[in-house]
Amino acid sequence: MSRKWLEKETPIWVERGIVTREQADQLLSMYESKNHAVGLLPILGSILVGLGILSFIAANWQDIPQLVRLAMIVVLMAGFYAGGELALRRGHDKLGIALVSLGVVSFGGGIVLIGQMFHLVAYNAGTFILWASAGMAATFIYRSRYLYLLSLLLFDIAQWYSVTEFDSFSYTAFALLAAGLGFYGWKWRHPLLIWCFSFSVTVQALMWAVASDVPFLWMFIPAMALYVLGDWVKDERHGGYALQTAPLAAAFIFAIAMVMIGHEREAVDDGWLLPQPLYYFGALLLLFAVSLAGKLRNGRASSAFEWILLAPFVYLPSGVDVLYLLALFFFSLYVLWRGYAEEWRFKINFGTVLFICSTMVAYGKLTWDFMDKSLFFILGGCILIGLSWFLNRRKKRFFDDTKEGHGHV
Repeated sequence: MSRKWLEKETPIWVERGIVTREQADQLLSMYESKNHAVGLLPILGSILVGLGILSFIAANWQDIPQLVRLAMIVVLMAGFYAGGELALRRGHDKLGIALVSLGVVSFGGGIVLIGQMFHLVAYNAGTFILWASAGMAATFIYRSRYLYLLSLLLFDIAQWYSVTEFDSFSYTAFALLAAGLGFYGWKWRHPLLIWCFSFSVTVQALMWAVASDVPFLWMFIPAMALYVLGDWVKDERHGGYALQTAPLAAAFIFAIAMVMIGHEREAVDDGWLLPQPLYYFGALLLLFAVSLAGKLRNGRASSAFEWILLAPFVYLPSGVDVLYLLALFFFSLYVLWRGYAEEWRFKINFGTVLFICSTMVAYGKLTWDFMDKSLFFILGGCILIGLSWFLNRRKKRFFDDTKEGHGHV
């Protein structure tokens, strides 16, 4: 519950006689008025300062004596960490975390610059993994969401560096990400952190498929393993669905790609996309069985319909684009229906976006080849505006009716 929400709702409660004006004022006094924009300024400032320091040092690095370079790195890093600790002890939380994050940035930048200074050769992504691990350690010490997101980004950069520079997937980086940051997100159960963690794991599953030279569809096995884990979380709104959103979004994007190229069999027939059916179907069925067991245990059996996006239509000899298009519509309509049934705004918004995307994919698929391009964009824009207006109006009316219904209970 936030003060902003209370400021909007308490006049209605007073008008209906639910609470008195004095009680409404007491409720408001329990929640401090926070200026989030001002609170973000130290974080944004730390990003700019970090970029400026790295840019300045990199531009003048060759003109600085080696001992001075080492001293600068140590002093900067120690100074930022010490300043952050001091600010935190004095109650300046945002400023303290901003300075600690600069310490993490200085630590990683120092490793890279020292490597260049002594002409050290890297044979793996160990440098970036060490950098990300330092950020993860700071996350546990200071329990900061900002440091958590910074550490996630560093692990993703480490994995990307390993894949692009060495053509190998770093299982060390992935294990540290899953064990360390996965445990942290699970412990604190913050939906944003869990969603970002799920997104990072899904992206790394994609990088694993690319680097390991396995058929592309294999990426959905580790991604959907994360989805299955969400089915065993009892509280869907505080962790469960946040784990599942990124894998479902990845499957949705893949379905869109199949709608656009599914009729061109040469685009999907070679070995880069399709695994051996026996092994892939077996792994998929195993995950589905575990997922269904979790859904039944937590009373969410109807959500098994979400697996329609993972149906392997791509193995069929024809009709791939039509089947995936139907899957897109059925899935988006299901998410919308469940959002309204559960009175869950996030699912309604998610389903709205998915339904609009499905509509535009169908529109593009059916009209691009024969319609005049100017008319194509004009008509497409009108469809988007109309759908957005209709769905938002329907959502607003639904929540207004829900509030009125609750008010008479």
